[in-house]
Amino acid sequence: MSHLLSSEGNNQILCYYANITNQIQVVRIENIPNWYFERVMFPGHRLMFEARPEAVLEIHTGTVAGAILSDKIPCYVLRVIEEVATDTELVIPEKRYAVCAC
Repeated sequence: MSHLLSSEGNNQILCYYANITNQIQVVRIENIPNWYFERVMFPGHRLMFEARPEAVLEIHTGTVAGAILSDKIPCYVLRVIEEVATDTELVIPEKRYAVCAC
């Protein structure tokens, strides 16, 4: 059994999720046939992953009795927009200093 989302062509998107709670979470994608994706997220942890746009990330929050499904987020909402900077955008502007004639 594959433990990652398999790549079928180039139809996957880059996604980002952060656990901003103070509880341990388990995040998983179950709505895509023949794919398996599950991660444990500790408080403050961030995750970047690839998924199909129609995938839904389920957020399960840990409780004393187990885990409860606390949210479902479509992966297209978690999409990271990738932009490539041009050479001119990478140039650091000159620092200018004022001279004080005190």
